[in-house]
Amino acid sequence: MTDLQERFRQIKTFIFDIDGVLTNGDVHLLDTGEQYRTFDIKDSYAIERALQAGFRVGIVSVANSEGIRRWLNVLKVKDVFMGGPSDQKLNAYLGYLTRDSLNETEVLYMGDDLPDYPILSRPKVLKACPTDAVEEIKAICDYVSVKPAGRGAVREVIEHVLKAQSKWPVT
Repeated sequence: MTDLQERFRQIKTFIFDIDGVLTNGDVHLLDTGEQYRTFDIKDSYAIERALQAGFRVGIVSVANSEGIRRWLNVLKVKDVFMGGPSDQKLNAYLGYLTRDSLNETEVLYMGDDLPDYPILSRPKVLKACPTDAVEEIKAICDYVSVKPAGRGAVREVIEHVLKAQSKWPVT
């Protein structure tokens, strides 16, 4: 078993950024001023599987939209920290760890850009990113998905963790 597989076996909590991780980073603007994003159904399925298997799933994102909140509610993601300036992501992350007494060695965080750097540079968290993350993020991550953001990167990493723990429905 590789060191990475052993780390996957320790994970109990997944934390994801929204834009550039769960979406491809595109924000579509309608004439009304409304914004919309596209999410991959396979990523959504993996989040549901993780929750059903007893994992925690959290969101730490600058994005703040009622539509995203409703989508996360449908998926039954309860730990949602959205909105605020990008330099406050670390505070939201640390607040989540403290609030729920989470052990950072049991957390996998997936981010894609410089606002995620303060979290991804922490030594104990398992660091992951999509293949199209910025170079500075890819350079510090333990796991770089072969999939791009919004196109299965989240599914891929969840599947690896659940398979390492024999919790994926088909192995």
